Amino acid sequence: MGIATINPATGETVKTFEALTPNEINEKLAIAQSCFETYRKSAIAQKSEWLHNAANILERNSTEYGEIMTLEMGKPIKGAIAEAKKCAWVCRYYADNAADFLADVPAESDGSQAFIRYQPLGAVLAVMPWNFPFWQVFRFAAPNLMAGNVGLLKHASNVPQCALKIEEIIRDAGFPEGAFQTLLIGSEAVEQVINDACVKAATLTGSEPAGASLASAAGKQIKKTLLELGGSDPFVVLESADLDEAVAAGTTARMLNNGQSCIAAKRFIVVESIADEFERKMTERFKSLKIGDPTLEETDLGPLATSSILQDLDEQVQKSIEMGAKAVIGGQPLKDRPGNFYPPTILTNIPSGSPAEKEEFFGPVALLFRVKNIDDAIALANDTPFGLGASGWTQNEQERDRLINELEAGAVFINGLVKSDPRIPFGGIKRSGYGRELGIQGIHEFVNVKTVWVK
Repeated sequence: MGIATINPATGETVKTFEALTPNEINEKLAIAQSCFETYRKSAIAQKSEWLHNAANILERNSTEYGEIMTLEMGKPIKGAIAEAKKCAWVCRYYADNAADFLADVPAESDGSQAFIRYQPLGAVLAVMPWNFPFWQVFRFAAPNLMAGNVGLLKHASNVPQCALKIEEIIRDAGFPEGAFQTLLIGSEAVEQVINDACVKAATLTGSEPAGASLASAAGKQIKKTLLELGGSDPFVVLESADLDEAVAAGTTARMLNNGQSCIAAKRFIVVESIADEFERKMTERFKSLKIGDPTLEETDLGPLATSSILQDLDEQVQKSIEMGAKAVIGGQPLKDRPGNFYPPTILTNIPSGSPAEKEEFFGPVALLFRVKNIDDAIALANDTPFGLGASGWTQNEQERDRLINELEAGAVFINGLVKSDPRIPFGGIKRSGYGRELGIQGIHEFVNVKTVWVK
């Protein structure tokens, strides 16, 4: 796919961009290396000031940035504006806390003094997805810039204007030239960047194949990677749950970002005694959602980001139905309008071996499973190659503790939808990836944890 802005609500190609040539890539890498040699020595107070400036810019221009996100990937405008403001939050969080997170840590030893010192590595490549085109980048950029690393962004090819705008924000905040650069390149050029000696590590948020490709290329160069990949997150509802609250949160968790979120609730695992009522209430909620122009404040559900995503999702739904699944609501693309619109859909009676059983559905499709008890619920929740997030709903303390201890995921949220928060680590296990972003762990991922011993 070429690098272009294609409005997913209309199918119109708005603007195209030329990819960097190999020589232009090398020039950008040289700038990054040159910048790092001086930037790494910048006082942490100065970096904090610059990052606070970036937060102010993000908040001041949040509507403008939201409109760019909505144009390029179809996110409803109110969610897009909120995303820009959330980026300001992560900038302020690391600007305010990095000095403590990176402070020397005393250690016991047989010397007269020993401590741990955190130091930057160099240039870090970030391969980022289109679904949260600002947030995914700033949750990488904020801690790494405070740690003294410099950033190289290879963004998704369908959000080039977002990518360029992020570079502009960081430059306008006062960071020196080369501290953060956008590389308008296709996936085929990533290996050239990874192979360059100035690049010391890489992070990727995206699909399993993309993550495997990046990790393989980095592994050949003995370079560290962090991967945040797919998820088929379970949303477990037990008999003691507040059903209305669970349905409301489940609808939000499934439809957030037009259903295109790694941590969206995808598999709704509900005990039989309340499953019929849960299905009825969720169906009512789905029917009430307003589908349409994502630039309008009243829109709940906009288009999928690309036509290929729409096609892939529909193929998963149709194959599951052919194998015996039932569509309670939805189940067919909306063909009465231009753009990549798919309706809110609920699939039940999901058969073994169907795509709906274990694959990730990236769109507004809820997969409803009925189970006898908590034992079956946990077993089904864990019967997946993924392990990103999980949500459990119960008022019973013993059930809560079992869900916390036994659900195989990087995060377990009890009586709430799974979400990212600058203050707590974020990441997965199994085929959902490895490493952690956000929190203190996020700033320690790409630093040299240097042991210092003094006689």
